Amino acid sequence: MRIISSIRSTLFALVVMAMSASAFAQIGISISIAPPDLPVYEQPLCPGDGYLWTPGYWAYGEDDYYWVPGTWVTAPEVGFLWTPGYWGWRDNGYAFNEGYWGPRVGFYGGVSYGYGYFGEGYEGGRWQNGQFYYNRSVNNVNVTNIHNVYNTTVINNTTNRVSYNGGNGGINRRPTSQEENISHERHVPPVAVQNEHAQAARANPEQRAKMNHGNPAVAATARPGAFNKPEVAPARETATAANRAETARPENSVPRPANAVHPKDLPPRQPFTPPNTGNAQRDQKYQQGQDKLIAKQNQERQQLQQRQDQDHQKQARQNANEAGKQRLEQQHQQQTQQLEQKHTQQQQKLQGKTQPPNQKHASTLR
Repeated sequence: MRIISSIRSTLFALVVMAMSASAFAQIGISISIAPPDLPVYEQPLCPGDGYLWTPGYWAYGEDDYYWVPGTWVTAPEVGFLWTPGYWGWRDNGYAFNEGYWGPRVGFYGGVSYGYGYFGEGYEGGRWQNGQFYYNRSVNNVNVTNIHNVYNTTVINNTTNRVSYNGGNGGINRRPTSQEENISHERHVPPVAVQNEHAQAARANPEQRAKMNHGNPAVAATARPGAFNKPEVAPARETATAANRAETARPENSVPRPANAVHPKDLPPRQPFTPPNTGNAQRDQKYQQGQDKLIAKQNQERQQLQQRQDQDHQKQARQNANEAGKQRLEQQHQQQTQQLEQKHTQQQQKLQGKTQPPNQKHASTLR
């Protein structure tokens, strides 16, 4: 009887451990609906020397996505860096690939989480002589308390907030040979405070996408699990501020609704003010290129609208239920937003070509 009792206790412990691991890693879960866009938020001040930034991400529990806030965490070993987890399309669904600690940063789906994680590698800091040095150009660090800092400007022109790799509207990025090699190195799974942090987010109804509509009240925290302390960063306020700043830029003066579901919901693509560089030939060439680009973009809008109309017709013939209709509308919204982001980037690239060399500048983002 003692042997049987011991076996039962061992099996129970293994089951509990497996449940705990799967709750964080999303092992075995495949979701048909893609996660929402990444929210915009301000990074809280680094709480002390030795803390590394781990970006926030969308996790899935029960019947909805929920936001796990970005937070500062101490590495489990000196010299280890954090590779963020990411959602990827496989086997007709979105599955979560768990993040890990290791000597080098590996593949994380090309997702631009910000603050040093811009889709490839990590630009937020480095280990040197057993101490972590922070890049102040992308990290919020108090130099009065932390002296191991440096400043290296990071050029990041990515405005994409898509939070998943592959699938419909996902990031088209595959691991390089180096990233493949990194995936086979020794790794350490998320530490206990990270698991507890994720569980606290799951237990908080306000972190659910259905409640916050993609703008969680707690988007980032200074320490794991510190959801009620004053140093938390909300998403809604910072996202609003970011949108105001982005709209104020001349190249983005045309309003673009963030929640447009179909291309027909978008405002007409209008030409921007022609440059006056003093070179008539250059200015004329720009105007011709802009007219050609707008014509091409309008055609792409029409083509996408036609495909989406066909989707609606097909769904009507199949008498889809309400859940199916919502999934289709979400897919259409993602398609429309991806197309609009692509067009905005094309316009910005065209404008950059018209500026004299001494006036060109790149955006530096945290």
